[in-house]
Amino acid sequence: DGLAFLGLSLARKSDRGHPESVTHQIAFDLNDVIDRNYEYLQSTNDDGWLVGGGEPGPPKSYKLPAKDSAHVEIMRIGTYNPEWGGISEREIIEVMKSGKILIPQIEVLPTEVVANGDKPPELEVRFDMPYGPDFVDIKSTLPPNWQLRFIHNQLFKHFYNPSRFCPGAFHSTITRKAEFRSEQHKEAYFSMCDAVLKKWMLTGPRPLNANPVENKSGIWLFTDRTKPTHFFPPNFLPPYDTEEKRQIILSYITQEWDEKTLSWKKAEFPEKKRAVVAAPAVGHNFMEWCGNPIEALLGVRGADAKPAETTETTGTSA
Repeated sequence: DGLAFLGLSLARKSDRGHPESVTHQIAFDLNDVIDRNYEYLQSTNDDGWLVGGGEPGPPKSYKLPAKDSAHVEIMRIGTYNPEWGGISEREIIEVMKSGKILIPQIEVLPTEVVANGDKPPELEVRFDMPYGPDFVDIKSTLPPNWQLRFIHNQLFKHFYNPSRFCPGAFHSTITRKAEFRSEQHKEAYFSMCDAVLKKWMLTGPRPLNANPVENKSGIWLFTDRTKPTHFFPPNFLPPYDTEEKRQIILSYITQEWDEKTLSWKKAEFPEKKRAVVAAPAVGHNFMEWCGNPIEALLGVRGADAKPAETTETTGTSA
């Protein structure tokens, strides 16, 4: 067993977090979906908030001081000791630098904030593929977060070490042992998160770069969640709408690894919902359009603030 993995770093320095935190991406400020003032939650475990700059320690907080360790695991390696079921660090680095694993330009979009099945639960930001790819039109836009499954499946087809797996593909843990003040506070918290997700969806998938002029959003090798040690930049660059590249992409993302049977299966995709959403009128407050969680909780949200929507559903299959 062990904690080494390949994945994404979502770390971002914040004046509200640990002073030694570093910034690996500026696309998403995860402070927007955490509750530092404990308005909604009454407690978390002693690690506190793992994202948004981490925990600063006294006098700003009295959880264990820790740097931002926001990340998304793509493949858990476990240990660098092959005798314990792992892979040597040297072999991983050689493979990742060799070009055998195609690393696209990573652009991701948070799709949901959820409480997992633990009791008390972890709070997680999900990075799911909300629908499947278009198998006919190669010029069509690929679904958000396709790059995660694309890399994951390549890694699982290349490495066969016993300790490899991917815990809860694909998510970033916000905090652990989250207990809410009440069911109403829980509802209000997730309504707040939904409003933030809608805002992020307006801009779509974004690269994980440390500054606006960079364009090298790739993946990291971590010894554990607090220690990213090696960065691997993209080697499979856009555009992704050529026939050759689209065939390569589809050959990987149309399969899914079954953690229960430890075998490959045909990927099943949610149906794509195409929504026509009325844009907010000039002068409208954004929160009125996407929903104010406190007003929603109290039942006072105006009917005119609700977006008009028509939905056309199309089935997608592999």
